[in-house]
Amino acid sequence: MGRLCRELCEKTMALFPAVLLLLWASTIPETHGNKPNFVLFMADDLGIGEVGCYGNNTLRTPNIDRLAREGVRLTHHIAAASLCTPSRAAFLTGRYPIRSGMTGHEGGYLVLMWSAVSGGLPTNETTFAKILQEQGYTTGIIGKWHLGVNCRSKNDFCYHPLNHGFDYFYGLTYTLINDCEESMPSEIHVPFRAKLQFYAQLFAMTLLTAMVSKRMGLLPVSWKVLVIFACFVVLYFTYWFAAYAFLRYWNCFLMRDFEITEQPMDLETTAGKMVNEAKSFISRNKEGPFLLFVSFLHIHSPHSTTEKFRGKSKHERYGDNIEEMDWMIGEILGAIDQEGLVNNTLTYFTSDHGAHLEGMNSKSQGFNGIYRGGKGIGGLEGAIRVPGIFRWPGVFPANTIIDEPTSLMDIYTTVIKLGGGKLPEDRIIDGKDLVPLMQGLDSVSPHDFMFHYCTDQLHTVRWYQKSNHTVWKVHYMSPKFTPEGAGACYGTKFCSCSGNGVILHDPPLLYNLSGDPSEKNPLPHDVGPYQEVVQEIEQAVAMHKISLHPVPQQLYKFNNMWDPRLQPCCGTFPLCWCQKE
Repeated sequence: MGRLCRELCEKTMALFPAVLLLLWASTIPETHGNKPNFVLFMADDLGIGEVGCYGNNTLRTPNIDRLAREGVRLTHHIAAASLCTPSRAAFLTGRYPIRSGMTGHEGGYLVLMWSAVSGGLPTNETTFAKILQEQGYTTGIIGKWHLGVNCRSKNDFCYHPLNHGFDYFYGLTYTLINDCEESMPSEIHVPFRAKLQFYAQLFAMTLLTAMVSKRMGLLPVSWKVLVIFACFVVLYFTYWFAAYAFLRYWNCFLMRDFEITEQPMDLETTAGKMVNEAKSFISRNKEGPFLLFVSFLHIHSPHSTTEKFRGKSKHERYGDNIEEMDWMIGEILGAIDQEGLVNNTLTYFTSDHGAHLEGMNSKSQGFNGIYRGGKGIGGLEGAIRVPGIFRWPGVFPANTIIDEPTSLMDIYTTVIKLGGGKLPEDRIIDGKDLVPLMQGLDSVSPHDFMFHYCTDQLHTVRWYQKSNHTVWKVHYMSPKFTPEGAGACYGTKFCSCSGNGVILHDPPLLYNLSGDPSEKNPLPHDVGPYQEVVQEIEQAVAMHKISLHPVPQQLYKFNNMWDPRLQPCCGTFPLCWCQKE
């Protein structure tokens, strides 16, 4: 009798996961063959401390706060990188950017620096948009791309969104910068430009001296050699000075699919255009299923804001820009409501990384709440901890807070599984399915370890010790901060990731993030759980490094240098100009 009971219990327990799965499936609305729509919002440079539902009481974000009331708010949501290009590559592919060669390298550039470069999101990477496209989804991206355009010619569009799984694109292939607004000081390549000007003046003086010396018979070099050398150097300086002179035209333009519609873009009208494009996409595809990725240009500098919101916040241009973005979200949510799609649409809101603490002036500095660091500052929490809000009425519980560690890369696996697709089996996928956690079927995060890179350097590692619900974080290196603290680094707009710009920690620093989320008090090396925790993390790092394979580096050297042959241009190069809107 006892054996029979045991067998019955074992069979019942074996069926338990299947019963849970059936119960979960029964909660999904019967639409499009159980395929929900997806609307994914991603802010640019928004700090977790700048949103009302995350504790800010000086900025008005009622529409983001509404998503939190009607859905699930994640408090331990982590970006895969502290800068735009690598973070967005990880978001779209579900893989650490070091796996795709999208990390950048010290001594070079950390993100894609021009619209006309030969680097970009590799064509062999598979985005979630591409997989959902194969499942019958209509996919669209509106806003910022910043993952490359062309490989070998100005019309091959190998890295373009439409060749990475999106059916529709309207937006900016590069990123918003101060140079896009004529009234703002230049933001891009400022130190290099200063050096360029200095060397141009030095060359002019050297050439004049050489000509005088040759004339006086003091320089034993033929005039032919001198002229060839002069022409070569003049061409070099002309190349770079032209790149900067036309910077606003060559980087700040809008495209619809493969066509440039506005070059340079009119920042005063861009927000309204993005809203109208998003509403139109939802209306056109309301029969579904569809995926819409709204990738905001807000709140990246220069914080251009329409007159309706200008001067209305408590934080000048910066705050105005945040409040305008919240309005944009409200308009798009209104379109979802109007089309009767709210119950069969999963809506998600996040930021690509933390707020920028080292802006060109104090008015553009962001706020990351209690967390140290910010955009571009290695693996500090303020650099990578971001808002994460999911809303799906009737499927995800309303007004719920989850403190478990999650990642931006998890969107990849979550969206693909809900959309009926299959994960690629020929590569490592680092993102996890968050649906069981969101629905309460699982109470703990699917993550054990998270690896935080600054360019291609591993700065920090996070370990979730589930046996005692403690999150540990090891720091192998840290940026060298100015005496003012974690808001600035020595002599640069962004902190260094290696070399003389960092401090190596041997032994590494260890923080208990569960009790010290601000990373203020490293644990002593010789007491408590330090040795055990560090040893466990180092074993995970060793396994992680084994999983990495050499790949072409997309942001290094010539892959990230302006190439006039790849320059998207509306009109006759170099005078690229059009207003087709």
